[in-house]
Amino acid sequence: MLTPGDVVDLDLGIPSGSEAGLRRPAVVVTAARVLRGGPNVVQVVPLTRTVRQSGAEVIIDPDDVNRLDATSAAQCQHVRSVAATRIHGRTGNIGPVLLGEVRETLGLLLDL
Repeated sequence: MLTPGDVVDLDLGIPSGSEAGLRRPAVVVTAARVLRGGPNVVQVVPLTRTVRQSGAEVIIDPDDVNRLDATSAAQCQHVRSVAATRIHGRTGNIGPVLLGEVRETLGLLLDL
């Protein structure tokens, strides 16, 4: 079962324009109460190794818990809902502090 903050291997397919795409890690941002129900669709924020100085991205350094290969940026501007079948496994978790930063950035982007 997925939990908020999980780093998953995700297939986003062929991108259009500036969209994030292809197979890449992403962070699950769906609420725990929703995930407990085993939803068919989850909300994710894609990760990229291209680190930009953007207020829409959260930098995540690799560690033993998130199991990322390199410093990555959570691309909050690319948040999306995806079918659970696009997820090809869980690799780690970013933890509550970074998940809070990602969710705060989403709140700012979406004016919540």
